[in-house]
Amino acid sequence: MPAPAIAPIGVVLSRTAKTASRAFDQALAAAGGSQPVWQILISLKTSPVANQRELADAVGIQGATLTHHLNGMETAGLVTRRRDPENRRVHLVELTEDGEALFHRLASAAIAHDKRMRKGLSEAEIATLADLLHRLAENVSNGGH
Repeated sequence: MPAPAIAPIGVVLSRTAKTASRAFDQALAAAGGSQPVWQILISLKTSPVANQRELADAVGIQGATLTHHLNGMETAGLVTRRRDPENRRVHLVELTEDGEALFHRLASAAIAHDKRMRKGLSEAEIATLADLLHRLAENVSNGGH
């Protein structure tokens, strides 16, 4: 079988996603954070007091993994955890002032990264790209059969 004239779209997409993700990791690290911390901070900004189960669901990670990240964030003074007075088995998580400050630094880094990703692309091209990516995702999801 002859080699394909162009790389399969899945290979191109996977390589591009890894490259973009690595660059985003580096941008967040330079601002003092990481992707998991960024996702937790965004979730806490959306829901200022969240329980750990809700937070894990919102971020899309396992409870034990979230606990690991929250332990580090609490030690760094970014979040506080306290028991819910209505259900002592539930821990409520809140941002501290330092957590708010980190959120703003990481938000600036995320915005700059997004601008970097969009460089040289028109708004129409970005809209087309977003549409194509959604269609690719649908093609491989249950709805795409």
